[in-house]
Amino acid sequence: MNFRPRRLFQFVATAIAAVASSGLAWAQDYPTRPITMIVGYSVGGPTDTIARIMAERMRMSLGQPLVIENVTGASGSIGVARVARAAPDGYTLSLGDWSTHVANGVAYALSYDLLKVFRPVASLPSNPMLVLARKGVPADTLKELIAWLKTNSGNVSQGTSGAGSPPHIAGAYFQSVTGTHLQTVPYRGAAPALLDLVAGRIDFSIAQASFAFPHVREGKVKAYAVTAKTRWTAAPDIPTVDEAGLPGFYMSVWRGLWAPRDTPAGVIGKLHSSVVDTLADPAVRHRLAEMGEEIPPREQQSPEALGALQRAEIEKWGPIIKAVGIKAE
Repeated sequence: MNFRPRRLFQFVATAIAAVASSGLAWAQDYPTRPITMIVGYSVGGPTDTIARIMAERMRMSLGQPLVIENVTGASGSIGVARVARAAPDGYTLSLGDWSTHVANGVAYALSYDLLKVFRPVASLPSNPMLVLARKGVPADTLKELIAWLKTNSGNVSQGTSGAGSPPHIAGAYFQSVTGTHLQTVPYRGAAPALLDLVAGRIDFSIAQASFAFPHVREGKVKAYAVTAKTRWTAAPDIPTVDEAGLPGFYMSVWRGLWAPRDTPAGVIGKLHSSVVDTLADPAVRHRLAEMGEEIPPREQQSPEALGALQRAEIEKWGPIIKAVGIKAE
């Protein structure tokens, strides 16, 4: 009787078990050095601010510092590409958002597939957008604003934070559904666009609510509606788009944490637990609430929930982005 096939099978099984055991031990030891969290936007923006709040608290549960690296350009896609090429060891992560992990896959000719090269870790805080205009615009309601935009078709300027950014796509979609025509003015970020709106150098913008609201609260710009089904908890006096006369114009800038695709499950589990622990911290929740950020419920913070959200948003926004003709090269 020939025992060689059986011995070969035993050898292979033993080898696989050894590799799995060593991988498990490695994941249990993780992390043993600082972790780099790449943000595709400049310092001081809403996503960068959230990254720094998260990193500060996650250090406590992981036992290692998380270093924020701002890799800007092409609406965040350059920074995301860095993570796509990184070793799948849990030491290089992507803290991105709707723009970097949904819209860019349609607006840019990426060298990577957003759904194939990353492994979701956890969902992070989100916020809707606000339909805004400079203080001197002679319209007090959204319906009046749309009428004014139509009357001044082609002569009204709209500020965005770059090609493929949420303000760019929201503005193009707004023009499509309202039949208006605006002159798009691209900026290198959300901050300079908003500052020019405050200064009256541009007329219109759709910006992240948490980032724009301080200027709204101080009366420096006008807010006409929030792009959500329900009123924003940070500013309940601002009507929803449904209430203001633009039903169904929903758009939320949500965020998430991703790792390279082949990152071990044990490492993903540790990172996810750290995010959950961080988002449950009362001090963190207070800081995020002050910004107007909405923390997803515990059951929606899972890797599976983030993956499902990303897929659903790509399916929803892909055709819209193509229809309004946004394509950045």
